[in-house]
Amino acid sequence: MNALRKAAVWLDERLHLTALYSSTAGHEVPASAGSWFYVFGSATLLCFIIQVITGTLLAFVYVPSTNEAYTSLEYLNHVQFWGWYLRAVHNWGSNFMVALMTLHMIQVFLFGAYKYPRELTWVSGIVLMLVTLGMAFTGQVLRFDQDAYWGLTIGASITGRVPLIGGQLVHLLLAGPIIAGETLSRFFTLHVFIIPGTIIAVVSMHLRLVLTKGINEYPKPGKIVRRSTYDAEYAEIIRKEGVPFVPDAIDKDLIFAAITIVAILLAAFFFGPKGPGGPPNPTLVDTNPRPDFYFLSIFAALALLPDWMEVLILFIAPALGIGFLLALPFISGTGEKSAQRRPVAVLSVLFIMLTIGTLTYMGQTSPWSPKMNAWSGDPIPVQYVQGRTPTELKGAIVFQNKQCRNCHSLGGEGGERGPALDAVATRLTKDELVRQVIQGGGNMPAYGKKLSPAETEALVEFMATLRPKTTPSVKPSENPSNKLPRDFAVLVPPAR
Repeated sequence: MNALRKAAVWLDERLHLTALYSSTAGHEVPASAGSWFYVFGSATLLCFIIQVITGTLLAFVYVPSTNEAYTSLEYLNHVQFWGWYLRAVHNWGSNFMVALMTLHMIQVFLFGAYKYPRELTWVSGIVLMLVTLGMAFTGQVLRFDQDAYWGLTIGASITGRVPLIGGQLVHLLLAGPIIAGETLSRFFTLHVFIIPGTIIAVVSMHLRLVLTKGINEYPKPGKIVRRSTYDAEYAEIIRKEGVPFVPDAIDKDLIFAAITIVAILLAAFFFGPKGPGGPPNPTLVDTNPRPDFYFLSIFAALALLPDWMEVLILFIAPALGIGFLLALPFISGTGEKSAQRRPVAVLSVLFIMLTIGTLTYMGQTSPWSPKMNAWSGDPIPVQYVQGRTPTELKGAIVFQNKQCRNCHSLGGEGGERGPALDAVATRLTKDELVRQVIQGGGNMPAYGKKLSPAETEALVEFMATLRPKTTPSVKPSENPSNKLPRDFAVLVPPAR
């Protein structure tokens, strides 16, 4: 034992292990920091470590080539022993990482931990959040399936609209004018080397700031942050109730870390990996790509808002939002920390998260694209053609051949881009139907140049029969001159 003690002392004198422990894992923190509210940051770091490990293992099989990427994912899913599970853990680790980082940022904001003297800790956290989203996007592209291809196409289209330098940015993003082999190689480099390296560097600085500026104490109502007195007050808190982070304040972090690992492993086992969802095919223009969940809110917002607001949503709003977050600790670096005394902050978080959650749900469940093959394999249900006149039957043929069911369902079958037409005769008169077919409106294109007058008449005659047996058709106004024609887009807004 004496020899081991001497060896330990010899190593400590040269490696300074005791001093290293005291300044890192053993540094003192407020006892109130050992709370369940403080576990999200360490759990996010844990998810990143899982991503590095699983990503390294996947890189042994994945081939970043346009000809081999999809095939290598199929090999992992169906041939490589436990390859599907490794992909699933990597996918769900990414989802958990984004979700936990979001919770961590919300907790830091509500607890006022961005205030003096932790301004740079907050700024580095914002940078980490943005870089994490970048890693998630590049990882989605590496799947190189239909979702990835068209998602990257949309991303490149958005990038190309940046004023003055849009074209150069697209060329930089795609490694050329089009999506090709160099594109995938570039995203592989970003996802595997550049972005993880950036995360490691910023995390190192973030942890350094946590060690030097301390962990934010649990905020108490009425406890005001003042630049002139806070440092002394924090030192007094550490003197009176400070405890070493390891082992006194790390227990809840370890428990939550175990819960996080189990949750990721279970989600991977029961829900499996994401995709690949069909080989990328640039000629297949009727695909319906959707991004991963952390980008679904943007996807839904762009689908819902009118064209003239796209620049606002794509460029102005994000720039203002990120700028505000970066400037927040400098414009509100003192004052009350407790969320109980900051109702505007609480309501802002609730409103933003409710908006993002609603848009995410709509982006996941709503049909933003037509169902392009709805008409080809689904005949019009028999009940809609029985007992019809020759003209109405001709209209049914026009209805089918012109692929109306790509966007409109009938009898529960068909697309949902536009409203269901099972009861359209109870909402629109024949004149209104003629106008809608010829002129279009809302999301519906004009068919005035695609249909002959006879076809239009027959189509309207058929649609005028589409109503429940117990409900009469809508009647035209007795005095049309006193009433504007009803707008189809207002009466029957397209399904979202």
